[in-house]
Amino acid sequence: MKRILSALVASTCFALLTGCQTGPDDHGAYLPVNVTVNDLENHTALVLLDERVQDAVTCPGIQETRLPDNRLQVAVHLRNRENHPVRVQANCEFKDAQGFVTDSTAFQNVFLDENAQEDVKFISMDDKVVRYTVRVRRAR
Repeated sequence: MKRILSALVASTCFALLTGCQTGPDDHGAYLPVNVTVNDLENHTALVLLDERVQDAVTCPGIQETRLPDNRLQVAVHLRNRENHPVRVQANCEFKDAQGFVTDSTAFQNVFLDENAQEDVKFISMDDKVVRYTVRVRRAR
């Protein structure tokens, strides 16, 4: 009985150890993961940062304007989709041609009455800004 039990334990341990791999190759290294799939901040102009805001707020339009001194002005049109007032905060991260943040604004409080729409404007401090990401989160 002990011989059968020990053989069963040994075969189970062997199966578990050989069935578990630390990585796809023999050296235990992992293949790189495609990190650009969910990389919203580099592919979209607006990111809704939490689930509650994703349900309550939509953005029907974004307007970009170059000012006379070549700074970028971004106006975001936020709309409340719910039947009660919503308070959110929005900021803008201005980026250079390679996607690095060169300027980030402070979060601004935005009060949206039920089914209301509000515009929020951001102006870059740098004239070399090429891209931007507007981020909206639940008010704190």
